[in-house]
Amino acid sequence: MLKNIIYSCGLTLMTTLIPFTIRAQTVNEGTLSDGRAQNIIQTGVPFLLINPDSRSAAMGEAGVATSPDANSIHWNTAKLAFTETPTSVSLSYAPWLRSIVSDINLSYLSAYHRISDKNVIGVSLRYFSLGSIQLTDASGLSQGLYNPYELGIDFAFARQFSDNFSMGIAARYIRSSFSNGQFINGQERQPATGFAADLSAYYKNPITLFGKTAELTFGMNVSNIGPKISYSTNGTRYSLPTNLKLGGATSIDIDADSKFTLALDLNKLLVPITANNDPNSSVISSIFGSFSDGSNQLKDISYSLGTEYWLKQQFALRLGYFHEDSTLGNRQYLTTGAGFRYQSFGLDAAYILADPQKNPLGRTLRFTISFNFGAQDTK
Repeated sequence: MLKNIIYSCGLTLMTTLIPFTIRAQTVNEGTLSDGRAQNIIQTGVPFLLINPDSRSAAMGEAGVATSPDANSIHWNTAKLAFTETPTSVSLSYAPWLRSIVSDINLSYLSAYHRISDKNVIGVSLRYFSLGSIQLTDASGLSQGLYNPYELGIDFAFARQFSDNFSMGIAARYIRSSFSNGQFINGQERQPATGFAADLSAYYKNPITLFGKTAELTFGMNVSNIGPKISYSTNGTRYSLPTNLKLGGATSIDIDADSKFTLALDLNKLLVPITANNDPNSSVISSIFGSFSDGSNQLKDISYSLGTEYWLKQQFALRLGYFHEDSTLGNRQYLTTGAGFRYQSFGLDAAYILADPQKNPLGRTLRFTISFNFGAQDTK
């Protein structure tokens, strides 16, 4: 079935390739690659906003203030400073938007290593594959097969400044490839490349709750801060999906072998609505412009609420809810999942409880395996 190139992640950015059409299954028109409906806030490389790991996915996409693990690079690099094992590696995989497209998937590999009592380094690789497409020109002649993809490579550093507080920074290389070098209107379409940074902070404090040992945590992460990207030398420049995430969590030790966690995240894109997004504006002016673009600032915020229950420190059950305003993406769904730990090995799975006919992310599965190395820190 022939379709014009449509709004879908980088495909959204490639609507300038009007003479070319895709002869393949594609994301429904009006659906971005992160599952949002087409809306007034559009950015480049929205795949950077997709939650890669199963644990947080099962908790309604909440993760900025939960306990640290190897996937903290995505959620809040500062959490790495409080990791309990010296080294950890995690691999996640998600068949993406399978109710619409059969061959899109996201893979995420992340790892960290403690280099001193207070300092931790980390690295991650995110690869978003959009399958294979058959390119044709305006006359219907084949232009060959192409495999569009996007990737992000992160280098992270976290430092613990006290027993309760840490900060982190991550540097990110981005590549978004949706063209194999076609010339359109005299301009060669080329992969978009760019750089971005995350700034984050994490605070935890032991408390007593209902007469039991508990911990209260707060997290903040401003992610994807960087210059705009373009798919041609003098083409339109697109804002990165700069994003602010704030959250808190409370964990309570029910007994020696079980723990319950409640987490809440608030999320806001720091990008002005399209009508007010000057392609020549600086990163800082765009961030501040997102608070004065004429939109309803409360509606601009999405909410993630998640719970986690650990039994015998080996089995986890998770439940969550994600809500986004209908005018800014319309993602609203329940999530669930489970986890298993045995010595250094971990396995997690997550599932979105939504009807695929109403939500393109419905019935999405994610899987994560992890390995911890070295003795656990018991201080």
